[in-house]
Amino acid sequence: MAADRSAAELERFLAERADHLLHTAVLLSGSREAGEDLLQTAVERLLRRWRRFDGDPEGYLRRTLCNLVTDGYRRAGRWRQKERLLRTEVLQTQDATGDVDLRDALVRLLLQLPVRQRAVLVLRYWEQLTDAETAAILGCPEGTVKSAGSRGLMRLRELASDWNDAAAVCGRNGQRS
Repeated sequence: MAADRSAAELERFLAERADHLLHTAVLLSGSREAGEDLLQTAVERLLRRWRRFDGDPEGYLRRTLCNLVTDGYRRAGRWRQKERLLRTEVLQTQDATGDVDLRDALVRLLLQLPVRQRAVLVLRYWEQLTDAETAAILGCPEGTVKSAGSRGLMRLRELASDWNDAAAVCGRNGQRS
């Protein structure tokens, strides 16, 4: 049985890892506001069992974030699969804000992926976890992580190709010809 943990221990953990976990939540949810809400919900779940919690709190929070995103996606219904949440816009990266625009476009492309593929790509490439660690967090076999990652990367390439094709059609000022 786990020894009672102090509130100070939780505060220290959150002070050290909250920013990193927030970045993960933002990538999983698609916006800063939704990511903050997602992380807050996950921390609330951890807080309810903190005194008797015996394990890795960061792993628990990552898994909770992924589960909350998956559950939210399921609750939204099938219509959400057909609707594009955010439309990618063709932006030229000629100034300092170009990197921000490119990152925004990548997040928009990530949001077009199914939840499982998005979760695998975020955990594997943003969090830099191994296949085994990702499988443990998502509660699935390593083979599922590998296939979801492969399909996710292939779909991202297709979406990015469409985006690049649209960029070639645009004129210098970013307007379609």
